[in-house]
Amino acid sequence: MSLATISLAALVLALVVSCVSSVNIGVLSIVLAWMVGTYVGNIPVAEVIAGFPTPLFLTLAGVTLLFSQAQVNGTLDGLAHRAIRLCRGNTGVVPMMFFVLTAALSSIGPGNIASCALMAPIGMAAAGRYGIPPFLMAIMIANAASAGSVSPVAPTGIIVNNIAANIGLANTAWPIYRNNMIVHTIVAFSGYFLFGGWRLFSRPRPEAGEVTAETRAELDGADSAAAPFQWRQWLTLAVMVALIISVVFFNLNVGLVAFTGAVLLTFARAADESLAVRQMPWKVILMVCGVTTLIAILEKTGGMDLFTDILARLATPESSTAVTAFFTGLVSIYSSTTGVVLPAFLPMVPGLIERMGGGDAMALVSSMIVSGHLVDVSPVSTLGALCMAAAPAGTDLRVFFRQLLAWGISMSLVGALLCWLVF
Repeated sequence: MSLATISLAALVLALVVSCVSSVNIGVLSIVLAWMVGTYVGNIPVAEVIAGFPTPLFLTLAGVTLLFSQAQVNGTLDGLAHRAIRLCRGNTGVVPMMFFVLTAALSSIGPGNIASCALMAPIGMAAAGRYGIPPFLMAIMIANAASAGSVSPVAPTGIIVNNIAANIGLANTAWPIYRNNMIVHTIVAFSGYFLFGGWRLFSRPRPEAGEVTAETRAELDGADSAAAPFQWRQWLTLAVMVALIISVVFFNLNVGLVAFTGAVLLTFARAADESLAVRQMPWKVILMVCGVTTLIAILEKTGGMDLFTDILARLATPESSTAVTAFFTGLVSIYSSTTGVVLPAFLPMVPGLIERMGGGDAMALVSSMIVSGHLVDVSPVSTLGALCMAAAPAGTDLRVFFRQLLAWGISMSLVGALLCWLVF
């Protein structure tokens, strides 16, 4: 068995384990990179370690630390609850407003998982109050979280743009973000209206007596969270705005700016740093960096070329967006899109284009990103699971689970078709 085959088998093993086990695939990937690289490929340990993406790690750590501070000191929560006041009124508008709010929150830095974790409980409580089917609210919130996930200042966007730069796609951060936002918006609103959202526009707003005690308690808690901001929240907002301005207009390193902002908030005692560090998504950070380390070994041993050859046999320049979108979505149903799938699939784009004899790198990258995120509404993915966990009282969880699962699986096909049409 060739070294390229062994290294590719190691990646496949890591992907399978991520689907059927709770073992962190990042840790496993680092171990596999060491074993395959050093003991099979005779690659010095120093070169194996060099494959660890230190700049990416620092960027992710800085951004997630800053926004964890913003979460623990109540800034993000306060922003969300203030914005939700705009949802009062026509029942049909409520899920649409939650889409806008969640996408905006995801875009400014926390990313898709943190935004969904913050908005799902509030949105599901509102769904219970207004009599909105939980499935419709889940479609809007989960897709909105994914729609903003590849913002240049969000964790997934940082990962994607780092990989895109490595494969020769410079200055594509905003086009990638735009493409992902457009498709998720199309899918979310199409699903919302197709599955009955249009009926909600003629439904009157429920009176106070029609609201269950549990839902009323949740909504009262949301109102109480919108107390006037203190200096801590205002300082945190100022730091967040400064981060966005420095990245968008001055092209400063987002990770280093985020660390600077985090230190400022710590010195000012505006946030509990120790609590923020504990809330950072270390599991995801480790997954991304570990898989990237293993991918570096595949590139050295020819395993990535072999992987690309296999995919190239199934695609042509004309069908490449559909084929890559389908397989990316299929794997993402049971595996982490951010931590596993995108770091594994995106680096193969240049080789795939070369073997097919043509293709659009930007279209392929966008297809992989979009399809990988579209399936995340599935209840076996984090976003779908968060929506299920927040389902309002009285929800038939078995029906809700089947609805989300059917939607998530179908998105591997829908995503392939949409990516072929759009890109």
